[in-house]
Amino acid sequence: MGGCFELKKSTFYILFISLVIPFLGRSQYTDVINSNRPGLSVSAYAVGKNVIQLESGLFYEQQDHNLLNTQSDIIGTDISLRYGLLFEQLELNWEGTFQNQNITFANFDISDSRTDFYRNRIGLKYLIYDRYKDDKPNLYSWKANNLFQLKNLIPSISIYAGANFVLGDNPFYVGDPTISPRVMVATQSRLSPRFVLISNLAYDRIGTDFPEMSYIISLSHAFRNPKWSVFVENQGIDSDRYSDVLLRGGVAHLFTEELQADLNLGASFKNTPSRIFISAGVSYRFDFHKDQPKAIEDQNADENGGEIKKNSMKKKKKVKKKKNNGRGAEDIDLGPTKKQLRKLKKEQKKDNGR
Repeated sequence: MGGCFELKKSTFYILFISLVIPFLGRSQYTDVINSNRPGLSVSAYAVGKNVIQLESGLFYEQQDHNLLNTQSDIIGTDISLRYGLLFEQLELNWEGTFQNQNITFANFDISDSRTDFYRNRIGLKYLIYDRYKDDKPNLYSWKANNLFQLKNLIPSISIYAGANFVLGDNPFYVGDPTISPRVMVATQSRLSPRFVLISNLAYDRIGTDFPEMSYIISLSHAFRNPKWSVFVENQGIDSDRYSDVLLRGGVAHLFTEELQADLNLGASFKNTPSRIFISAGVSYRFDFHKDQPKAIEDQNADENGGEIKKNSMKKKKKVKKKKNNGRGAEDIDLGPTKKQLRKLKKEQKKDNGR
């Protein structure tokens, strides 16, 4: 296969297998929406059980192909519907891109219009390793919690399996079967409290005449005001139908815990075709998540103030302090008097005798 980057199938399989390690993990539900927008990279984490999340946007793209001497104007919408299914680690998602392409063939002085789904797929994503499930902050070192360390490169890992659907006479995928499988590995590393690195490695349209291998690497950064964040993303595609390397960047703003808006733009690195695109969208979460009750025998008493003692619920008697009468500083504890000590000893003997 030719393209802007060479990735042999054997190398891809080695990378794929080496990343899919049978770890067992437990994802963490978050109180704030976690959207895959504004880029195309997919987070390693699921949205959370019983959470429904809609991510949608409008885009415009201009394509010019130097060899074919064509010019295209493309307008469309991206839609992603995500649902936390059965348990915290599992997510069901549908991704669709519906677009209209007006293309002009300058050599023949003719124009054509193509309208259909450019992307239409459904799949399951499962978190197999949660890097941060037992991670606790270092109470003695600000540096350990806030600066980059090599261990921060260790990612959380999820795997994805799904299928593409080509319905009817789709002008973008002429000759493709109705259903073709897709697999992917998604990783996510928190380099520091403000930097997150995401990578995706996918093998798409398996079994068709034009299978596709691709990667996405995305780096996002949150500002001091955490409602604002920026990202930069690199995507590579290798297929006999289309190969390219794309670069995009953008900004996202969190309006509420459930609502996020975003804007991004990008371009390709070649002119067969050259691509310039811009997109704006929103993400909204319908949060029906409920924490599961935990059996008392599974709870750790040390996390809730320690073990409950025999007389913990007994009301303690007040001990009157002897007035200072101005003979010493008021913030100094002079201790109980001899009379008070004898009284305390009697009460203690009564408690021990019960």
